[in-house]
Amino acid sequence: MTDQDTLSAEVNILGISGSLRSGSYNSALLRLAMRLAAPADVRLWRGLADVPPFNEDHEDRPPAAVTHMRSAIESADAVLIATPEYNTTVPGQLKTMLDWASRPTHRGVLVGKPTAVVGASLTPYGAQWAQQAIRGVLNACGAHVVGEPLCVAHADTAFDAEGHLHDPQSQAHLARVVGELADVPRWLYSSSAPSAG
Repeated sequence: MTDQDTLSAEVNILGISGSLRSGSYNSALLRLAMRLAAPADVRLWRGLADVPPFNEDHEDRPPAAVTHMRSAIESADAVLIATPEYNTTVPGQLKTMLDWASRPTHRGVLVGKPTAVVGASLTPYGAQWAQQAIRGVLNACGAHVVGEPLCVAHADTAFDAEGHLHDPQSQAHLARVVGELADVPRWLYSSSAPSAG
């Protein structure tokens, strides 16, 4: 594929929900992002439950679920994480995934990867502490973190029957985060394209 082909192609964003629950509000947030993303393409990764606890003894020969996770992140142009908040911090399974994704040190699949974090929770704070912690982890992993955190509070009443957010400002914020996330790969492709002449 040439640089010009890449510029005209859809930006492929991998959506990762930090919740394993089938009725997850954060998965609903990602499904909404899928609808708001055009012309970018957001696809939901569903392998979080399969990722085992991080074990440095297995770093050279990681389990298949880890290999698949790394491949999904590596093949995406950008990553959008939607997280709940457990005991004021990052859900354990999501942290486990990020630990695996960070290795090998300084050469993990998140290095340089455009990444954004949003979140929804039942609390009045909308997973703000979990988002803050994840952004810190992503920075330590070398990811290119973009966008402002979106804190969807009282998530049990935040969505309408069609899966949209009742609050138009929150919905516009989500669309803006996805747009900013998609713009980074486009800018990178554009800046790496050879000049004419």
